[in-house]
Amino acid sequence: MLHTKRSRHLVYRQNEGWMTPLTFEPILKRIRWGGRQLGELLGKNIGAESDYAESWELADHEDGQSVVNQGPLVGQTLQQLREQSNVDLFGRHAGLCQFPLLIKFLDANDWLSLQVHPNDEQAKRYDRTENGKTEAWIILDAQPDSQICAGLQAGVSQQQLAGHLRNGTLEECLNIFSVQPGDCVMVPAGTVHAIGPGIVLAEIQQQSNLTFRLCDWGRVGRDGQLRETHIEESLACIDFHCGPVMPVTPWVLSDGDHLHEELVRDQHFVIQRHRTDQPFRIQTNNQFHILIVLDGLANMESSEGSQVLSRGATMLIPAVSKGMKVTPDGPVIVLDVFLP
Repeated sequence: MLHTKRSRHLVYRQNEGWMTPLTFEPILKRIRWGGRQLGELLGKNIGAESDYAESWELADHEDGQSVVNQGPLVGQTLQQLREQSNVDLFGRHAGLCQFPLLIKFLDANDWLSLQVHPNDEQAKRYDRTENGKTEAWIILDAQPDSQICAGLQAGVSQQQLAGHLRNGTLEECLNIFSVQPGDCVMVPAGTVHAIGPGIVLAEIQQQSNLTFRLCDWGRVGRDGQLRETHIEESLACIDFHCGPVMPVTPWVLSDGDHLHEELVRDQHFVIQRHRTDQPFRIQTNNQFHILIVLDGLANMESSEGSQVLSRGATMLIPAVSKGMKVTPDGPVIVLDVFLP
């Protein structure tokens, strides 16, 4: 059995002011469809409630701002690091005025609303402070009957979708399928989607929190009223050429004792996955990298220090770092996320 207990040990060897690899305090979001798996499976510090839906691991947004939780830069926000140490943080992508990616864990204890996110151009029409939202899901845990919706059935038009919505037959035109741990689903902006109950996943997305609900399955909010939907905006933002979306086929970069795969290479982000019990290195190549431990326990060692991370932990390696040696304590699964 792989490690699930949270464990951290940190040693720094540089003077204060050097931008070390960074970990941040998770930002926990309680939403009606959440559960308790963020604490029980991923070790997050949740309370007694049963609706913990999201853990924002890395955020630079008005709805959530990540704060460094240890080391010489403890207490600094991601926004402050970006503003004060832009070149050290971004390297060859220096000049960015917002951290471009938002990293989350989600626990779906019920169906999420059926929703769509705008692309970059559309987002500015609705909110000039927002970005489009292309995202990718990596399934960590799923019950045997767990399903997601990603995309429409082939050939469904805007008029047909609007008709199904009026007639209450929406599910007839949705692409719904079962998922299992290890699946990766790429969800481009403009894709109709929803996550079903019994699923815990990691989400890599553009830095955005702009969502339009096409349908909320007739549910009511805490005030007893139907939750707001955004039918006009959703229909305007859906990419009707997208069609059904299915889990990606990983591109194997290296095999054997160290399985190194590329899951996604998009204009917004690249996601690679390491499955191994052997040490390996992450080279920064003058750009930031985000390491996400999906399973197991590993020591992360750089020239600036070392830190032990367990399942559910996220680390930001700034571009100025000379890289990271990852030494697993048994089998691990680690995501490496960076810009193309």
